[in-house]
Amino acid sequence: MSAQKSFNSIGKPRRRVDAAHKVTGQTIYAGDIHLPRMLYCKLLRSTVPHALIKRIDTSRAERAPGVQLVLTGKDFKNDFGILPVSQDEPPLCRDKVRLVGDPVAAVIAVDEFSAQEALELIDVEYEALPTIADIFDALAPVDDAGARLHQYGEEGNIHRRLSYEFGDVEEALAHSDHVFEDVFYYEGNTHMAMEQHTAVAAIEPNNDGRVTLWSSTQNPHYAHRAIAKALDMPLSRIRIIACHNGGGFGGKCDPFNHDIVVIRAAMSLGRPVKINLTREEVFYMHRGRHPVLMKFRTGVNKDGKLTGMHLQTILDGGAYGSHGIASTFYTAALQPLTYHLPRYAWNACRVFTNKPPCGPKRGHGTPQPRFGQEVQMDKIAEKLNMDPVQLRLNILEQANTVTANYATIHSNGLRDCINTVVDRSGWKEKFGKLPFGRGIGIACSCYLTGASHAIYWNKMPHSGVQLKLDRSGKVTAFCGSTEIGQGSDDVLANLVCEVLGIDPIDVRVVTGDTDVTPVDLGSYSSRVTLMMGNAALQAAGRARDLIAAAVSEKLNVPAERLLFANGRVTDGADPELGMSFQEAVVCGEEKHGTLGTTGSYYAPEQKGKYRGSGVGTSPTYSFSACIVEIEVDPDSGWMHVPVVYLAHDIGRVLNPVLARGQIIGGVYMGLGEALMEEQVFRRLPQRLSAALVHRNPSMLEYKTLTSHDMPEIVVDMIESGDPIGPCGAKEVGQGPLLPVMPALVNAIHDAVGVRIHQVPVSPEMILKGLEKKAKGEEPSVGPDKFPAMDWPEAFQVPPPWEGGDGNAVNRPQRKGAAKMHSMDKVRKEALS
Repeated sequence: MSAQKSFNSIGKPRRRVDAAHKVTGQTIYAGDIHLPRMLYCKLLRSTVPHALIKRIDTSRAERAPGVQLVLTGKDFKNDFGILPVSQDEPPLCRDKVRLVGDPVAAVIAVDEFSAQEALELIDVEYEALPTIADIFDALAPVDDAGARLHQYGEEGNIHRRLSYEFGDVEEALAHSDHVFEDVFYYEGNTHMAMEQHTAVAAIEPNNDGRVTLWSSTQNPHYAHRAIAKALDMPLSRIRIIACHNGGGFGGKCDPFNHDIVVIRAAMSLGRPVKINLTREEVFYMHRGRHPVLMKFRTGVNKDGKLTGMHLQTILDGGAYGSHGIASTFYTAALQPLTYHLPRYAWNACRVFTNKPPCGPKRGHGTPQPRFGQEVQMDKIAEKLNMDPVQLRLNILEQANTVTANYATIHSNGLRDCINTVVDRSGWKEKFGKLPFGRGIGIACSCYLTGASHAIYWNKMPHSGVQLKLDRSGKVTAFCGSTEIGQGSDDVLANLVCEVLGIDPIDVRVVTGDTDVTPVDLGSYSSRVTLMMGNAALQAAGRARDLIAAAVSEKLNVPAERLLFANGRVTDGADPELGMSFQEAVVCGEEKHGTLGTTGSYYAPEQKGKYRGSGVGTSPTYSFSACIVEIEVDPDSGWMHVPVVYLAHDIGRVLNPVLARGQIIGGVYMGLGEALMEEQVFRRLPQRLSAALVHRNPSMLEYKTLTSHDMPEIVVDMIESGDPIGPCGAKEVGQGPLLPVMPALVNAIHDAVGVRIHQVPVSPEMILKGLEKKAKGEEPSVGPDKFPAMDWPEAFQVPPPWEGGDGNAVNRPQRKGAAKMHSMDKVRKEALS
C-alpha cells in the first residue's frame, strides 16, 4: 500500500499514555506488590573489602523469632553475569568477598524488622586479603595469589586489554603540523534513580515448579536467561515481569543476586518472598559510571583538519565483570563519528578493584572519552587561534559515510545543531568578550540508536511486537520492552495509532512479561524507539493490510485508496464513503477470522568484520551540540550556570513533550556529573584497618542537583529524517547528556582562563588553576601522569578510504590470548 503523505499523530504534543496513572499514584511498581502469606528477605553484607570467608555460623539466626529460612553461598552452585564472558558473580558469596557490601547470607522472615534483627545474629569469620583500591594498585604485578580478585581475565587484576589501529596513526602524527597530548580523568558516579531495587518471587498456584519474579529490571529477557542459568532451571519454568521502573539509567540492566535469592527462597518455602533494597544497598549494587583515566594524542594540520588520533583509556571496573568488556570498547568506539578522523588507534584496559562493580550508566562508557576529546578540541582551537565553533564546523563528519572504524552514519544533523545553539546563545557576541568571571563554552557529541548486536550471539530479531484486534475496535499491543520512565509504552501506542489512524485511548499496551510478550532485548543503548518502533510499524502495517482488504470488498473501493485516520477507514477519493475503525475490524474478522499480527526488527549488517566490531556499531546515530554559560567567582571558585542551550538531532520527533523531557533530563544529569556527582572511596589508616570505605553511600553525602540548582534550558530538536528510524526517528534518551560536561569545562576556561582536565569540577580546582596562573605557570588542573602500559599488539584494519574492507589484516597472538580463547569456550557452552 502507498505511504500516507502526512502523519496522524507523529510530531504532535500530547499527554503520554501512562501519565494519568503515574500522577495519581496508580502505577504499580515492584515495591507496590503485596501477595498473601508473603515473607521478607534481607541480605547480610560484607563489612570488609577483600577477604576469604573462613566460617559462617547461622544457627542463632535460624532460631530467631519470625525467621523461616537462612541461605548462604552453599545453597547456590552456579555463578552468573550479564555477559557470557563474565560469569563471575555468586548469588551469595561462597568462599570470598570482593567489596564492602558483597552479600554473604540471606534471612527470610515474616517481616523486614525480624529479618534485619536476625542478620545481626549471624557470625562470619574473615581472613583479610590485600585491598586493590584504584587503577594503579590493579596494574601492579601480583606476587600474592590472594591479591588477585578473579582467576579469569588476562593477568593479575587486569580484566581485559584491547588494541586496535585503523591506518598508520604514528605516520599521521609524524606528518602533522601540531600534535596535542593530554591526560584526562573522569570520576565514577552512580544513577540515583528515585526507585530502589525491589524483587518479589512467588511459585505458580498450580505448584508445577514454575515461578514468577516481579522485578525492577530494565532487561527482563537477559535477566530471564541469567537467572535460569544460576538456578539450573529451564527458561520455561521462570516468568519475569518487569514492573514499571522509577528510573533506571542503566542501573537496572544487570541481573542481580537479590533476584536469584528470592526465587530460591520462594521455591524452598512455597510462599512469596520480597526484598526491598535500602538506598545504601543500591550504592553497593552500583553498576554506574566507570572512573576512567584517558590519554589523547591528536594530530592536526595548521588549518585545523585532524590527521590522526591515538586514544588510551584505563577503566576502574570494580569487583565484578558486569558489562565491563562492552564498557571498555565504548570508551573508544564513538570518537571518529563527530569529526572526520582519517586514522585512529586506541588501547583500552579494564581492571578489577575492591569496589562496587561498574557498568552502564546513561551514555555507557562514551561520556568519559567525549569529555576528553571535546576539551582537547578547544585547546586545539586556542593554539590555532580559531573560534572553537568554526574549528568544529570545518571538520564535521558527513552524512551517508563510513568512519575509519567502520561505523555507518546515515543522517547527520550536527551542523544544524551547532548553528542553532550558536544563534540561540549569541555565541559570536559573547565568546571571549564577556567580563572576567563569565564565560561560554561549546561541545558536541553523538550516540547510538541501539546496539547492532545482542549480548549473546544469535540470528533472531532484536525486538518483536504482537497486535490483537477485537470486535470492540480496541487494539492490544504486546512487546517485551520495558517502561523505565522514558516513555517506551507511549512510543509503542503512538506508532500503532499512526498506522491504524486511531486514538491512543483505543490501544492497550502490555510490556515486559516474558510469558506473554514477544522478546525485546530490553531498555538500554537507546534502542527501544528504533527497534521496537520498527517492529510495531511492521505489525500495524500488516493489520492495516488485513483490514483494508476486507473493507475494500465491503465498499467496492481499491484497497490502496483507503485512508486510516481519525478513527475511521474512508475512501481517499470520497471521504463520505467509509466506516468507523471498529466496524472495519469487524469486517476484517468476518473475512480473515480472529485478527492478530506480528512484527520483528533485525539490525542491518554492519561494515566492520574485525573481532570486536560489534560494540559501538548502531543502525544509526544521533548528534548533539551544547553551549553552556557560566559565572565563576574568582575569590571562592564557586560556579553558577544560568543557562544551557542544547540542540539534538532526533531524526523525527514522535512526541515533543516526551522528547523535550528526555533532553532536559540529560542536561540535568550532565550538569550533576560536571559539578558534583562522584562515587568515591578512601582507605582507612593501615594501623586501624585495611578497609576501603565508601565515602558517600547515602543521599545525604552523595551530592546531586536540586530543582533550585537547575538553569534555564533552551531546547531545540533538529529533524534530519533518518532513513533507518521509524518514521525517521532516532534516539533522544542518552545522547543529550554527553556534551554537557565538556561544554561546562570549556566555559570555565573562557570565564577565568583555567583548563580543567577532570570532572567533577570543584571550586578548589578553579582556585588552584588561578593560583598557577598568577605565578605564570600553565593554568591547567587535572591528572599529570598516565601509567606506562604493556599493550597487546593491535588488530590492524585499513580505513575504507585506504582500501580497507572492514577486515583485520592480522590477528596476532598476544598476552592473554590463551585465556581469551578459553573464555570463548565458556561462551559457547553458555550458548548451548
